[in-house]
Amino acid sequence: MYTGIVLGTETILSVQAHKGHHSIVVSNTQGFFNDVFLGASVAIDGTCLTICAIAPDQKSVGFDIAAQTLSLTTLSQLKVNDQVNVERSFKMGMENGGHNLYGHIEGSCQVIELSRLGETLHLKLKIPTEKMKYFFLKGFIGLHGCSLTVNQVNKQKSYIAVDLIPETLRLTNFKSVQLGDQLNFEIDQTTRTLVDTIEGIYQNRL
Repeated sequence: MYTGIVLGTETILSVQAHKGHHSIVVSNTQGFFNDVFLGASVAIDGTCLTICAIAPDQKSVGFDIAAQTLSLTTLSQLKVNDQVNVERSFKMGMENGGHNLYGHIEGSCQVIELSRLGETLHLKLKIPTEKMKYFFLKGFIGLHGCSLTVNQVNKQKSYIAVDLIPETLRLTNFKSVQLGDQLNFEIDQTTRTLVDTIEGIYQNRL
């Protein structure tokens, strides 16, 4: 489990396509992976991946990305030298400054508007229509692994908006986001459970 508080970014060192999966190698310049072990879970751009290789000098780690994950996320578009957001899995006793995330990406959403006010960044995101029922004003979204507050919802036009503070931009790859980019998003699971349960009760009464 994760909290959506990204530690920082690391660099994609290699990408290899195999039948049924891709393999990537990620740098460890900031020491995020110093104490990892084979089989550990790490969120890369919000996607929960399993560490399958550790360089002897601990300067990089490797992950395999299954075909299903590639089809749902932006990880299929990764190239050498891309910057990716990194979060280690939650440990008991840690402060949870975000909200509960699982690294189970719902799909990708598109940046349809981008504007800056001083050092902050406002993003308007096109969400798949069938997923809009899970978003409400001041609710949560996991976006490329970051826990963000939803500040605008337009269900008729299927978009939401979020605002990024300077510290978030400093730590993450959002600093280089462009209009038209696709971003991984995760729905708050508590919201999903409530919405689906209420829908099910309503449908059963019809």
